[in-house]
Amino acid sequence: MDKDKLIHKFDKQARVYDRRRKNASDRKWREPLVSCAYGKVLEISVGAGANFPFYPKGVEVTAVDFSHEMLRSAERGATEHRLNVEFIRADVESLSFDPNTFDTIVSTLSFCGYENPLVLLASLNKWCKPDGQILLMEHGVSSKPMVRHMQNLINPMFRRMVGCHLNRDTMGMLQHAGLSVEREEHHWMDMIHLVWARPQK
Repeated sequence: MDKDKLIHKFDKQARVYDRRRKNASDRKWREPLVSCAYGKVLEISVGAGANFPFYPKGVEVTAVDFSHEMLRSAERGATEHRLNVEFIRADVESLSFDPNTFDTIVSTLSFCGYENPLVLLASLNKWCKPDGQILLMEHGVSSKPMVRHMQNLINPMFRRMVGCHLNRDTMGMLQHAGLSVEREEHHWMDMIHLVWARPQK
């Protein structure tokens, strides 16, 4: 999908994402993951700031998103939760940070939309400090055959309407990228994957 069209889709969805943030949607998955963040944090595709309620005190967050409307919502969330956040409006796939910059890198429900997810995973590995951590909550293809079949069936329509892939092999991508997975959990018919990982240097 053309990147400008994708940005427009997410701009239109910002109000929905903002309501989900205020309702602490997905708290049971986000909180145990995001509460592990520490130090200098990079959150990619921050959206409306759904993770902001769960960050520990004292973290310094760099939040990236390509949607202007999403960032407007996220800025309100940062104020509400008294977080120290620097916002960058950019396509994270085109960004570059110095190696070993961040103690923690967070991504939640974003790898479904990237054009080159393996390239971005390699960048996260480079940007994360050797003793840092990469925290992911991503949806992807289920290990359950019937669910996987339905995901494959409706994926083209979902991609056009929402702007993301339902059937990416999330865990396979992490293995291919060489991240060191220390802990993983799988929920909701094995379509939601929580991952606590370390970079490979």
